[in-house]
Amino acid sequence: MEQTGQQRHFHIPLTEHDSARQAFIEPSETISPRDVPGACVITFFGDVVDRLVERRGARVLVENRWEDGPHPLLEVEHLGERLAVLRSGVGAPLAGALLEEVIAMGCRAFVVCGGAGALHSELTLGHFVVVSAAIRDEGTSYHYLPAARSIQFDEAARSVLEEVLKTRGAPFVVGQTWTTDAPYRETPGKIAHRRAEGCLTVEMEAAALAAVARFRGVPLAQVVYCGDDLAGDSWDHRSWQNLSDVREDLFDLAASAAIALSRASA
Repeated sequence: MEQTGQQRHFHIPLTEHDSARQAFIEPSETISPRDVPGACVITFFGDVVDRLVERRGARVLVENRWEDGPHPLLEVEHLGERLAVLRSGVGAPLAGALLEEVIAMGCRAFVVCGGAGALHSELTLGHFVVVSAAIRDEGTSYHYLPAARSIQFDEAARSVLEEVLKTRGAPFVVGQTWTTDAPYRETPGKIAHRRAEGCLTVEMEAAALAAVARFRGVPLAQVVYCGDDLAGDSWDHRSWQNLSDVREDLFDLAASAAIALSRASA
């Protein structure tokens, strides 16, 4: 801490970016490459993953058990091709670490699908949003990239995702999201500020996933559906996690986009 007159200047650890490529625990040195598909969907929809196993014969490639339970990497056939599916964890640190692991295993092209809170009333329940950028109001991304207010998503990967959505006739909008570590500190003031600077949604992982993907040099795109509503005078949960049809449809679109992205990146 430096002190000048009555002002105190704190050196926040998150701004102390270390550009060293090699970490003390390097994923590629602790995780062996495996026979995994190049195309991978990262999803937070545990119910969809369970149905993949029950109805489509998805098999577990890696159990990947963490202290909070398993986050398996599965394989399923989609459009006649192999597709990896990662059941991700909620929150930037876990989601980012799991992405690190599947990159080390050999997956090479990623499409993320999940849910997000809507910051605008016109974003009705189930509305699709393709993420173009994320406000970095979390901690993980700062360990991968120098400090900055936001991170842009890979434009080429996003274009592939958008083309799949257009071809399939799935309505969507494109815009910025707000990634935060503290869902119970989304104050009215912060919500208004984020809305004013162009954020359409709020969630907990996008900035970190984009940062890890950029650091590791792999293409990654993300699409979310609008769940709970933070645009009104009070919070409306809207029973957003009960939209099984929307979640299934979004996963299927993400799967097709991951296959297309893998082809484009080959």
